[in-house]
Amino acid sequence: MREVVQITGSGHRAPSSNVLQILQEFPDLLFRFGRFAVINRLQISQTAACNRLHEIDKRLVRWLLMAQDRVQDGVIRMTHDFLATMLGTDRGSVTEAAVRLQKRGLIGYSRGAVRIRNRKALEKSSCECYFLIREYNVELTR
Repeated sequence: MREVVQITGSGHRAPSSNVLQILQEFPDLLFRFGRFAVINRLQISQTAACNRLHEIDKRLVRWLLMAQDRVQDGVIRMTHDFLATMLGTDRGSVTEAAVRLQKRGLIGYSRGAVRIRNRKALEKSSCECYFLIREYNVELTR
């Protein structure tokens, strides 16, 4: 499989034989991986529906909130070009949406970085998809 890293961080890689051995030793881990796979699929489905049905401003807000939830930082290092790919649109549309959000004081952005300035107001500007996806993530921790 090929994975794309969206934001700087760390990861681990292990041979499948090692993973299979660990899963045999810890059956609860297999259950948790299965649960993760189901919830991950729900998130992907919700994101696909959102990208198809909602306007760019709401999709951008959803994506920025989700990214901040994961990096737990006020700055998200991401180009408009990459955001456009994630949101299923063109770079110009992302730039226009970002300008509108910046004018409202919700974000600040410079080349390759978006700063969340007002998270509460940003959440109010999001579509319901963000909250559904966030709830799926909460489900993972149970």
